[in-house]
Amino acid sequence: MNRSELAGPWRVDVGGGETVGAMFEPAPSPSGTLYVCAHGAGGHMGDSSMQAATRLMLACSLDVVRFNFLYREKKANRPDAMPQLKACFAAVAAFASAAVRPQRLILGGRSMGGRAASMLVADGYACDGLLLLAYPLHPAGQPEKLRDAHLGRITVPVLCFNGTRDALCRQDLMQQTLQSLSELWTMHWLDGADHSFHVLKSSGRTDRDVLAEVGDATTAWLAAKVRRKP
Repeated sequence: MNRSELAGPWRVDVGGGETVGAMFEPAPSPSGTLYVCAHGAGGHMGDSSMQAATRLMLACSLDVVRFNFLYREKKANRPDAMPQLKACFAAVAAFASAAVRPQRLILGGRSMGGRAASMLVADGYACDGLLLLAYPLHPAGQPEKLRDAHLGRITVPVLCFNGTRDALCRQDLMQQTLQSLSELWTMHWLDGADHSFHVLKSSGRTDRDVLAEVGDATTAWLAAKVRRKP
């Protein structure tokens, strides 16, 4: 099957007779790298943030698979429990890997989707890297509830983007967390950006500038930190 025939949409079996929707989008200039990208708690695979992330990663020569978690597939607003989120992510990643057969597999996503990916990989799911967009270190307004206990168990290269105005990732708390993590973790702060990577007009930058910065940093990270398979 050639790449154009893979485009989908896909229906992925996640167990128990349930399936979720997924979409494969091939990069115009493929690098052999597949990014499986999950949406945030309030989003879905077709929301504006996911579409922007997809366009950005395609421009970085990454093939992209985006998908819905089960609760979104059922039109529910409340996210599934983390074990269900991880099981869904693992099922989609396995399906995508078997279909696309990439040289490198990167997992990640926006906010909760990235957190689910990080917990899956911390549990030992095999991939070549993690790409996290707006990692939610803590709930908004509750900085004492850190979501960092599993991060030290991640043994693949990580690139994490957060804005310096992100209400779900206080910069000082993330910097403290980074002290206990290995050199595999690359933290990239987006000056003036919030959880949605939006910047104020007074910053002198635009949201497009922020996305361009994410793209440039992603390309550099892939080249420097993520090894290609022989």
